[in-house]
Amino acid sequence: MPTIVPIADLFTPDDWQIVLEVSLTGIHLAQPVYAAASTDIVDFLLEYVNPAGQHMTGLPERPDATLLQRFPHAVASGIFQYYRRVFETGESAPYQTNYQADGLDNYFKITARRSGERLVVSFTDTSDQDRSAVEQALRQTQATEQDARAEVEVQRQRFHEVLLQLPAYVAAYHGPDHRYQFVNPPYQGMFPHRSFAGRPFREAIPESEGLGVAALFDQVYQTGEPHYLPEMEGWFDFHGTGQPEQVFVKLSLHPLRNAQGQVDGILDFSYNITEQVLARRQLEQLNQELETRVQERTRQLSEQQALLRQLLSHLPAAIATLSGPEHRFSFANARYQYLVGDRAQVGLTVAEALPEVVEQGVIELLDRVYETGEPYLGRNVMIMLEQPPGPPHQFYYDLTYLPLRDEQGKMQGQLIFAVEVTEQVRARRQTALLQAQVLAAAQRRAQERQDILRVFANAPLAVALLREPDHQLDYWNVLFDQYFPGAERGVAVEKMLPALATPEVVAQLDRLYQSGATYQSAPTLLPGATLGSAPRYVLFTYQAYQESGRVAGVALFLQDVTEQVLGRQQVQHLNEELTATNQELQLSNARLTRTNADLDTFVYTVSHDLKSPITNLEGLLTALRDTLPLDEQQQPLMAPLLELLDSTVSRLRLTIDQLTELIQLQQTPAGPMQPVLLGPLVTAVLEDLEAEVTGGAQAQLEVAIPAGLSVRFAPANLRSIVYNLLSNALKYRHPARPAQVRVHAERQPAAVVLTVADNGLGISESQQQRLFQVFQRLHTHVEGTGVGLYMIKRLVENGGGTIAVKSQPNVGTTFTVTFPAQAH
Repeated sequence: MPTIVPIADLFTPDDWQIVLEVSLTGIHLAQPVYAAASTDIVDFLLEYVNPAGQHMTGLPERPDATLLQRFPHAVASGIFQYYRRVFETGESAPYQTNYQADGLDNYFKITARRSGERLVVSFTDTSDQDRSAVEQALRQTQATEQDARAEVEVQRQRFHEVLLQLPAYVAAYHGPDHRYQFVNPPYQGMFPHRSFAGRPFREAIPESEGLGVAALFDQVYQTGEPHYLPEMEGWFDFHGTGQPEQVFVKLSLHPLRNAQGQVDGILDFSYNITEQVLARRQLEQLNQELETRVQERTRQLSEQQALLRQLLSHLPAAIATLSGPEHRFSFANARYQYLVGDRAQVGLTVAEALPEVVEQGVIELLDRVYETGEPYLGRNVMIMLEQPPGPPHQFYYDLTYLPLRDEQGKMQGQLIFAVEVTEQVRARRQTALLQAQVLAAAQRRAQERQDILRVFANAPLAVALLREPDHQLDYWNVLFDQYFPGAERGVAVEKMLPALATPEVVAQLDRLYQSGATYQSAPTLLPGATLGSAPRYVLFTYQAYQESGRVAGVALFLQDVTEQVLGRQQVQHLNEELTATNQELQLSNARLTRTNADLDTFVYTVSHDLKSPITNLEGLLTALRDTLPLDEQQQPLMAPLLELLDSTVSRLRLTIDQLTELIQLQQTPAGPMQPVLLGPLVTAVLEDLEAEVTGGAQAQLEVAIPAGLSVRFAPANLRSIVYNLLSNALKYRHPARPAQVRVHAERQPAAVVLTVADNGLGISESQQQRLFQVFQRLHTHVEGTGVGLYMIKRLVENGGGTIAVKSQPNVGTTFTVTFPAQAH
């Protein structure tokens, strides 16, 4: 029998080379290309292509390129996935595709097999054969199928890229022994010394047996149900040193199924939560320690708050706290409740508890402090407060609104600190009134009194806390330090401040410490005062305070009442001066009265006696014009002289008329004061001015006067005021635009205000200063005497009111008349 020679020995290397060259089937060798630091195949290097393959693909024998570089459509057609699957699994099933991209348009049949670290691929196409209708239909169907597979592959590739980039640990396992098919870079980076591709899970991660993780893998594979561990503790040798390290992971195991729906693998998706777990455990420990500290601190704060409330309750100042943007009362001391008649109930808003302060602007101030976080400091603020069942009372306060914030710095509420200064304000006002009446010779002394009043304007409140039976200084504020500089904490008050702690005061402190009572002294001249050179009068208030249910010391409150004491003394002295000054003023007034009467008589006589000569001059001038021929009257010298005589006589006549009007204004009584309705009066005046309104002015009128609004005034004088203002608004209109006149009146708390505004010519600031002076005419193109506004000002002021003007040239003028409000 002939000897059977193995196939490998039948062919020499040259024979194999000839086979490749004469083969009608394309053959090429490929080597996988792996991703960096991974076993994942991302491409194949084309190392050799035989002549038939070169003919079918157009490649050279040594392409020196990868599959995807030369044929990018290999992913969409499924060829790349087929190569990778054959190389990784060892299967050798054929693959068919209709490749219509990258310069090719053929139906390819491909078969491949792994040989060591290379892939041997054999392929053929139908480019040399006629295509039947069936084949063409098949090509079309396969093209559709390939497009679908390509889309699936694109999605798979995208998912694959996502898995590679995820910060989590991701691995895929195949088969019942859970062999690694894929690990992403974070997973491989966790075990840099271990290889995973193709290895069973138990072999690659031997620590998993002791942790029970391998059993979980078996459970998921057998049941097809996913498994989640929110927190798993494990010890692994991450760096191959033999020293296991602690790690905490959040583990998620999901079954993977094949096309038939059978479980053939597992997806491991895990997060390293070691830092979170350790931080949580540390936080739990810190929270426990913090809870202990918070409880202790809460106890201390409760004691301090009780002490603070006790102190605030006995302060001579009015103190309250508000919470939230609605300004709800959360605390009010006894002084505050006394001032508001016990209406500051906890939980009520300021507007609900004290409705009378809403129109006084208090709510707007509170809103501004809450919104801006900026404190408000008000000096000598006047507030009307109701004290049921009596009528409202007027008070003056030094007000402080301080914003209160929580631990995060957010606005929480406000602190109200109010010190009543009603007596000081009234003393200052009375002193100011007296000073205004003192003669010029007393100006120097008045300035000295004003300096003293400035000292009175500040009413500080000093506070100090004394502890233990020997009354050691434990706390004092800045104002106390200003009175008694050099104080030291822990030193007995009788040693530190002997001028203050006299034996009588120390004995009183001992009694208060024993009894827990309160004591307030009378106004006392403060010994050893350092605030300026003037003597200081103060009120001392001593209040025992408690801590932990026992008397811990005595609180000292010092209120400066120097202004009240010195103010009373100063008022008495000023009253004596005023009495003497009034006597001098009465004598001066009597002399002025006689002088004014003589002056009125003289003016009246002059104006009366001049009327006849003026009349005679007018008659002579008329006779002269009648006597002189007309041509002589028109001579260059005669005509100007005649015009000058005419204007001179006219000006003399006008001057005499103005003097007569002024004398009549001063001598004519104003008439009785009575309530006059403004609305009907303005309507009547406008009816009288109807010709001017509808004539050349073509005025647009706007009248805004509330029904029933009245003022107490002489009716004739009030009509003259309104008539003059409206007539001027129409006369002095701007020639370039229609006249617009607006009449507005409103009632204010202490007055009735009437305004007349127009869009006329307007006047400058310098003209406004001369507007109400007698014989002042600022616009000469309109007839007038120059005494109208002077008379109006006299009428308004004689009735107890005021008149003011605001104007701008070429814009308009606004007159504002303020009448005293009449009682309802």
